[in-house]
Amino acid sequence: MKHLCLLLLLSCGLHAAVFSAAPPNIVLIFADDLGWQEPGFAGSDFCETPNLDRLAGEGMVFRQAYASGGNCQPSRACMLSGQYTARHGVYAVGSTDRGPKNLMRMIPVPNRPNLPPATVMLGESMKAAGYATGFFGKCHMSDSKTGKSEHAGFDVIKHSKHGLNSDAPQDPKAIFSITEAACAFIEENRERPFFAYIPHYAVHSRLEGRAETLAHFKGKAPGKLGHDNALLAACLADLDTGIGRVLEKLKSLDLERKTLVVFTSDNGGPHVKQEPLRGAKGGYYEGGIRVPMIARWPGVTAPGSRCDVPVSNIDFYPTFLAAAGAPAPATVLDGENLLPLFRGEPKLQRQALFWHFPGYLDGPVLRGRDPVFRTRPVTVIRKGDWKLHLYHEEWQLEGGREKLATNRATELYNLANDAGEHTDLATTDTAKRDELLDDLLAWMKSTGAVLPTQPNPQYDPSAKAPGGKKKKTN
Repeated sequence: MKHLCLLLLLSCGLHAAVFSAAPPNIVLIFADDLGWQEPGFAGSDFCETPNLDRLAGEGMVFRQAYASGGNCQPSRACMLSGQYTARHGVYAVGSTDRGPKNLMRMIPVPNRPNLPPATVMLGESMKAAGYATGFFGKCHMSDSKTGKSEHAGFDVIKHSKHGLNSDAPQDPKAIFSITEAACAFIEENRERPFFAYIPHYAVHSRLEGRAETLAHFKGKAPGKLGHDNALLAACLADLDTGIGRVLEKLKSLDLERKTLVVFTSDNGGPHVKQEPLRGAKGGYYEGGIRVPMIARWPGVTAPGSRCDVPVSNIDFYPTFLAAAGAPAPATVLDGENLLPLFRGEPKLQRQALFWHFPGYLDGPVLRGRDPVFRTRPVTVIRKGDWKLHLYHEEWQLEGGREKLATNRATELYNLANDAGEHTDLATTDTAKRDELLDDLLAWMKSTGAVLPTQPNPQYDPSAKAPGGKKKKTN
């Protein structure tokens, strides 16, 4: 017992020492369109990511980490505002009206191109906390009189001249020019706390890789997950090299122990099958929103540790402020501080995570619900091991709650034994369905979630989906 008490005191002393010291530097590395199991540390034995694998071995891997949106723009908007899409209205990239109009049963809720002006952005809060702030890479939202971009609050903002498709043989996806700018910022601010946000263009389409990297993967046998896309593997390997240079810069400046590094992706992957997960980028099955994630903070995260608590990139905002010892802004933050998980505690206070998408994205996905759209209007809750999808076409046009036995307005899955969302339990476990549905409806009311309410006058129930198949009406 004495030894146990001593260990507890030492552990408490370690964490107290960490949190009473100067606030940590924070480096957030954000991949684009990287799927849940595509890095080596996450399961792929075709793709090769030695630097990320090393980072995973030195920190904590989150196996049930989520993006807060099914594709790029809403995910970034949520992460940098700290708010769900239901509050800010950035639901999609460009438009929520994507696909054949005559196959949409409802008029979608319009998309915002940027965040509301009153939003207090993560960059602004970190700057107010005394941090030097730098932004290096992809930006999806521009400033205007009616809204804010992702740049708000950043002292240094640098993009590559190449952009999304670089056409630079030795700088695919601008990986290395982004890396060089980020490393220069880190060195220039090594004597003060800094927040470096590095949102890469990789591995978004168009995939690119250095010739020598691509040559390495061509002819390589597929891995156990069926991954065999040599161009994806080359692009990811070059991204991993760039990430390695950032990590080496921290080490060479003796900043490793003073720096919290977080790595993740903005949404699920579109390039290879996401099995065992269902769906892909743009949808709200697990393959569209579950992402790889690592957090490394020496002295706080245990080396080689793993966390299976569901977390979201919406949690980064309160987590970074807590690590900095800074107060939250005078606006709503929907995420939760992850520092207890970093310290090895087993759970968070919240009961559920939510997603809200009141529009249409075309392009069907593997094992999707629909032959035309990746997603139709839907709101989703994950509570414990359970996940419920509420589809608003059926909910509003086919009898709502009274007709749940037949209208397919809900889908219910137990992710503990069905992470691939194969078996819909909505009509068999009605008590759990109703519990999650009540929670979801209460959340929608509390956040002011805007719903599509008007039937689409252009909808043609006799129309066929592209390719000649008659569209399913559910």
